[in-house]
Amino acid sequence: RFNPIQFNADEWARLMVDTGQQYMVITSKHHDGFCMFDSELTDYKINNTPFRRDPIAELAEAFDRHGLKLGFYHSLLDWHHPDYRSDWSAYVTYYQGQVKELCTRYGDISMMWFDGFWPDHEPPADYFVEGGPWDLAGTYDLIHELQPDALIGNNHHISPLKGEDFQMYEQDLPGENSAGFNTGSVGKLPLESCLTINKNWGYAPDDYEHKSTSDLIRFLIECIGRDSNLLLNVGPTPMGNIQPEHSARMRGIGTWVKAHAESIYGTRSGPLPKQDWGYTVHNPETGKYFLHILSWPGDELSLDIGNKSSARLLADGKEIPVRQEAGRLILALPDKAPDGVDTVVVLD
Repeated sequence: RFNPIQFNADEWARLMVDTGQQYMVITSKHHDGFCMFDSELTDYKINNTPFRRDPIAELAEAFDRHGLKLGFYHSLLDWHHPDYRSDWSAYVTYYQGQVKELCTRYGDISMMWFDGFWPDHEPPADYFVEGGPWDLAGTYDLIHELQPDALIGNNHHISPLKGEDFQMYEQDLPGENSAGFNTGSVGKLPLESCLTINKNWGYAPDDYEHKSTSDLIRFLIECIGRDSNLLLNVGPTPMGNIQPEHSARMRGIGTWVKAHAESIYGTRSGPLPKQDWGYTVHNPETGKYFLHILSWPGDELSLDIGNKSSARLLADGKEIPVRQEAGRLILALPDKAPDGVDTVVVLD
């Protein structure tokens, strides 16, 4: 039974810091139409439950104290609101009114993350079918006017539309479609991959297929190597806390990220394309290159990089012997990977 009396915004913020996160996308309204914020446009909201609080307001305050960014997942689709099936113009006015509330009540927001509009997919049931155009252009203009620094994304599984600021991939890496519904094309906008920590998007007490900390770190590196952020989905319990299986994995990611932060934050992919062993990334400001070695190549690694002359392990600073040969940089590696998850090498 839903009554999140154990919810503590400051605890969530501290967990985010421990994980190495910089932003969160919280569900403001999902397809069922229930609002997780104190909207004045409906009574179907969390403030009218025994909880009687606005968790998004509490998160906004906590995130401001901890230097974190807040974004909103908001479903365009709505199975509860009567106008969704009977008066489409009124429904568009309603959802845009809620977008305005989210953009004006919680301080600076980092993004709006829309879902529920899938033009290339056959609706699974009649109650999924929209009654007309969404006026996305008007919605995007409204957000950009009220929150000029906020990014807009839409999980529509097609190429980005005008007014959108980033391209997202659901349960997939950019350019891949293993999930079966993502576009295989990668545009020129910033990228984000969203991934569930187990199999479900929401809390599921019988879902024990939690991804391992190692697998989550490796997926993060796959994202970094493709110039993509990772949005890791965690479904809180009905009591309002994070499952211990999930918080442990999140902190495990954070421990690894803290030791390798220089190779993650502020980096871009390249100079080399994806390799059999992993990825190269670089920091445009410092000029450093980083090798994320996910599959150990053996005792030697030859790179088509001629402008670097030294190498070391990022985790402990141990030097790796190098030599130049025919314009290539040759690294003499240990027989075994120092880090079985991802060995990071710095090229200076």
